[in-house]
Amino acid sequence: MFKHVDFYAGDPILELVNEFLNDTNPNKVNLGIGIYYDENGQLPVLECVKIAEKRMADPISPRPYLPMDGLPSYKKACQQLLFGKDAPILQENRIATLATIGASGALKVGAEFINAWFPTSKCYVSDPTWVNHIAIFEGSGVEVGSYPYYDKKTVSVKLDAMLSFLNSLNKNDVVLLHPCCHNPTGVDLTPEQWDKVLEVMKNRELIPFMDIAYQGFGESLDEDAYAIRKSVELGLPLFVSNSFSKNLSLYGERIGGLSIICPTEEEAVRVLGQLKLIVRRIYSSPPSHGGHVVDIIMNDDTLYEQWVGEVYAMRDRIKAMRFKLKSVLEAKLPERNFDYLTTQKGMFSFTGLSPEQVERLKTEFGVYLLATSRMCVAGLNIHNVDYVANAMAEVLKD
Repeated sequence: MFKHVDFYAGDPILELVNEFLNDTNPNKVNLGIGIYYDENGQLPVLECVKIAEKRMADPISPRPYLPMDGLPSYKKACQQLLFGKDAPILQENRIATLATIGASGALKVGAEFINAWFPTSKCYVSDPTWVNHIAIFEGSGVEVGSYPYYDKKTVSVKLDAMLSFLNSLNKNDVVLLHPCCHNPTGVDLTPEQWDKVLEVMKNRELIPFMDIAYQGFGESLDEDAYAIRKSVELGLPLFVSNSFSKNLSLYGERIGGLSIICPTEEEAVRVLGQLKLIVRRIYSSPPSHGGHVVDIIMNDDTLYEQWVGEVYAMRDRIKAMRFKLKSVLEAKLPERNFDYLTTQKGMFSFTGLSPEQVERLKTEFGVYLLATSRMCVAGLNIHNVDYVANAMAEVLKD
C-alpha cells in the first residue's frame, strides 16, 4: 500500500544529534543543535520557571482547552515584549496576536495566511537562513526565493546587494528577516543598516516577516527588538513570530506567538478571525502548560525581573565562550583573524570551516558542527572550550 511513499532521510540537525549520541568518544562535544546548555553542559531549568511550576501545582487544577488564540494575558505579554510595554500601538488595538506551537507554529500559521490572502506574493529568505524557513513556507504553497545576505569573505552583511535586491521586488512580496542573532551566521544588521533596509521595504510596499527566536541573547530584550519597533514607527504592515524556547529554556513545551500589525483596529479583528480559522484547521488550540508558565512569569513583576536577569546571564555566558574560543585560536594560529567570533551575536557562529574540515572535527575529535560550518556556541563551556579550540586549530592549520 505504501510502496510509492518516498523515503525521508531526516532533518540534518536532528540526525546529527543521533550520530553524536552513538559516538563512543569520551571527549565528544555537540555544537550542532541550537540548544542552550549551562556551564556543566546541562539543559537548565530557570529559577523563575521552577517558581511558576510550583504555583501551577498548588493546587493541581483541571486542564481545559485554551482558546484558539491562547490566553489573553499571554498574548498581551507577547505584545509588550516585542513592541515595548508603553508602546502606543498597544492602545490602538491594531495587533492581531495568537499563541502558537512554538515559533515554527507561528511561521506555519503566518505562511498559510499569506498563501490564502496574498496568493501572488513570494517569500524571500536570507542567504543563508534556517532551513526550516524554506520548508515551512513551501509546505504552505508559498513560492520561496532568497536575497543576498552573508559575505563569506568579509564575514559581514552584503548590505548593498541586499538593498539592491529588495528594490527589485514586487508590492506585497514577503521578506523574512531575523531581528537579532541571525540563524545560522550570527551576523546581524546594525540599527543604521536596519533603517536603510526598512526604508526600502516601505518604499517598495513589501511585507516584513520578522522571526525573533532569540530575543535577549544578542544585546538586550529591547535592543534585540529594534527592527520590529522601527517597522512599527515607519507604519509598515508587519508579521512577527516569536519563541520562548530559548530565553525561557522551555524547548519541549512548544510555546511561541504570531503577531500581525494591521492599519486599523477593524482590520486586526478580521485578520485575527482568519488566523483562528487556520489554527482550528491545523491544531485547534495552543499548548496549555507552557502557556500558563509564560503567563505567570511575564505578568508577575518580581518573576519577570528574575527572568530578565537569568536571560542576561545566559547571554553573557555565551559571550564569554566566544572570547575564550577566540583567545585560544589566536594563540594557536596567530596569523589568522578570529575577530568574527566576538562580533557575531547569539547562539550561533559561522566558523568558516569547509565541509571537509567539519567532517575531520567529527571523525577525529568527536566535535559536531553542521556541514555548513554553523556552530552552536552555547554548547561550549569551561570544561570543553580548550579541547574544541585545539581541535579547530588542528583542522585549520592543514
